[in-house]
Amino acid sequence: MNNATTQTAPLSVANDPSDKSLIIFDWDGTLMDSIGLIVTSMHVAGEAHGFDTTDDAVKDIIGLSLTKGIEILYPQATDTQKQSIEHRYAEYYIANSHKTPLFAPIEAMLKTLCQRGKTLAVATGKKRQGLDRVLNASNSQHYFAITRGADESGSKPDPQMLNDILMHTQQQVADAVFIGDSIHDIQMANALGMMSIAVNYGAASSDTLAEQNPTYQVDSPQALVALLYG
Repeated sequence: MNNATTQTAPLSVANDPSDKSLIIFDWDGTLMDSIGLIVTSMHVAGEAHGFDTTDDAVKDIIGLSLTKGIEILYPQATDTQKQSIEHRYAEYYIANSHKTPLFAPIEAMLKTLCQRGKTLAVATGKKRQGLDRVLNASNSQHYFAITRGADESGSKPDPQMLNDILMHTQQQVADAVFIGDSIHDIQMANALGMMSIAVNYGAASSDTLAEQNPTYQVDSPQALVALLYG
């Protein structure tokens, strides 16, 4: 895999992500290798209720809350069916979540960043219950000063999650960088004028992410580590 980093903004001290004191991560497809399971879980849940969709359509809603994503994928479903699809999705995902490890260099990166005095946070489309489950399963909760889910702060691209994190950590937009793998992630960061790093190894293609004008793009977890280390 190519480890390239694409810079889409002029390099300066203000634009150096390794100088940022607050590093905020999306979860699925950014820290955890879970995109495949998300896609499969949605197919299982939709097909159980007579609805079909495509892999690309599911990837397009990753980053949104599960409720909002189901509404987009299955607008013809009744409210009762949408609730049942959400329940079946969660049931299948939880039963198979042992198949979704952190990307290989991620845990060492989180540890090193903390040792360097960085404040780390998570802003995800997961609900709190699901987020706590994966934090516990990956034994990574201690790395993060604050985590926020879609049922606490609103679904992306609403920037309320980022505002909550900034308030909790008492940091400014200029102190922070947000890292994610979906257009919703980059749109959320752009709404606040926050530096962003789009990762091309998750839900969306590099071309799709580039259309949202992230500050940087990286092609692999290893390239992300290199960029954050400076």
